[in-house]
Amino acid sequence: MHIMEGFLPPIWCIFWYIVSIPFVVYGIIKIKQITDEIPDTKSLLAVSGAYMFVISSVHVPSIGGTCSHITGNGLNASLFGPFVTCVLGTIVLLFQLFLLGYGGITTLGAEIFAYGIIGPFSAWLIYKLIIKANLSSLIGIFTATVFANLFTYIIIAMELALAFPNPTFISAFIKFLLIFAVVQIPLAFVEGIITVFIWASLKKYKSKLLRKLNLFGENEVKNI
Repeated sequence: MHIMEGFLPPIWCIFWYIVSIPFVVYGIIKIKQITDEIPDTKSLLAVSGAYMFVISSVHVPSIGGTCSHITGNGLNASLFGPFVTCVLGTIVLLFQLFLLGYGGITTLGAEIFAYGIIGPFSAWLIYKLIIKANLSSLIGIFTATVFANLFTYIIIAMELALAFPNPTFISAFIKFLLIFAVVQIPLAFVEGIITVFIWASLKKYKSKLLRKLNLFGENEVKNI
């Protein structure tokens, strides 16, 4: 998912920064609101961010200039919402950039948009819809995680196709999608399975905190 330094044209680097920065700023405000209202979330927030960093640091080479990996953004978006996850994702990308040399400063805005905005928003929306339907949160977290992973890479493919529409945007978009799909679809399902086990542990040991965050449907609340 990381896009190497200098890979995108300057106009697109600037554009993705402009789009992404407001989400990060509002996410910082949301973190303060959540931690003020529910102080117990501070430790879970820290652990979730660390999980996001570690699990997304194992990369599988993909097309030239980028790579594939598990994202970790589905779990955080389901727990804390998309704006908080945007901040966590930005921090993760910055740590990976300066500590591990992944990605680039000029391409950071594009990475934040895919990894910290679209991925988390898709996960949060899917999770909320499944919970409103009174289905199990385990089903919700698995589905949300898989789609967050896939949508992250769909957007990366879109960003690359916009930057390099050769011969057309549609053909380039399809080309990038197909190349990513070989590695990313299996990885998305692997991430979904891993996240289900993590969620089951959270339900067992942190059920009160998850209830405070309003993460269960009515039927599931009665059974916990």
